[in-house]
Amino acid sequence: MSSAKHVIVIGAGIIGASIAWHLTKAGARVTVVSESGAGGIATPNSFAWINASWGNPEVYFRLRIRAMAEWRRLAKDVPGLPLAWCGGLCFDLPPDRLEAYAAEHSSWGYGIERVGREQAARIEPNLVELPDFALYVAEEGVAEPVTATKALLADAERHGARIVMGTVDKLVLSNGKVTGVAVAGEIITADEAVIAAGAGGPVIAATASIKLPIETPPGLIVHSRPYKKLLNGLVLAERLHMRQTAEGRIIAGSDFGGGDPGEYPEATARELFRTMKAMLRGAEGLEFDFHTVGYRPTPIDGFPIVSRADGVGGLYIAVTHSGITLAPAIGLFAAREILDGERDALLAPYALSRFAQ
Repeated sequence: MSSAKHVIVIGAGIIGASIAWHLTKAGARVTVVSESGAGGIATPNSFAWINASWGNPEVYFRLRIRAMAEWRRLAKDVPGLPLAWCGGLCFDLPPDRLEAYAAEHSSWGYGIERVGREQAARIEPNLVELPDFALYVAEEGVAEPVTATKALLADAERHGARIVMGTVDKLVLSNGKVTGVAVAGEIITADEAVIAAGAGGPVIAATASIKLPIETPPGLIVHSRPYKKLLNGLVLAERLHMRQTAEGRIIAGSDFGGGDPGEYPEATARELFRTMKAMLRGAEGLEFDFHTVGYRPTPIDGFPIVSRADGVGGLYIAVTHSGITLAPAIGLFAAREILDGERDALLAPYALSRFAQ
């Protein structure tokens, strides 16, 4: 590894921040280029659930469970990283599917506990309607997304990283290799570049004739005003998913990624808020504050793209819809691959080249 290698990281969301931090700690010279500031576009609109939950094959579960462990490692290394291992209570599937999920993931080593109504009441005593059967995973948690991103970037800056505000015009190439990035008309030279710009990634990649096959579905999440503590952890209920933030806001979506905002997002948000309020005991004084609509960068097969770009030297791609969960693992693995050429086996299924047909 050359400690003098200069890497430009395009994007200052949680993925870009983690990659920048890990590169800096490994001895690289790092420049982070951001158009929208710390947090980027998708990160501030995230539900921010850290999990290895249902709906994924075992190979992806293994990456996610490793990422959960890497969050714990990262929390020891970065002062003030806002994490809470608050646990998740899940009853948003029919009982037979909940049981299938529990059986499968338990066999993989996930710490799932089957709970009944009385246990659910002890876990979340302020739920108006309690399930007869639910699953509880004590090891799941949340990160306050923007604060966590800012903490990573600030620590990277303290160790020498540079943050540049501006719009990326294009990647600069010479003899088939990225040699820099044009930012607001100025060229910043570098040995390598990383595209971690979420929904903005395809436009930037296209300047090097690289196609990023991603979609950007919208997700609406409502935010209450700060309120007294009503929720102990994550609640994944049939009608909506919700949690309470460190500052006391209750945030909710019809899905953890946010639901369809519909033709009138404000009306959709207020109806969702009414549903949320009705589900909580002691919420009489809870007030609606605002809603967000995030555009989640989602590769078309639903799984991350984390790899070098075939056919173009000096270019690395990192885009995924599970940014909060995966960020510390992607940061660690990407830094190793960029600086040492070492590709972690957990990333094997997630190369951009899988879409080359």
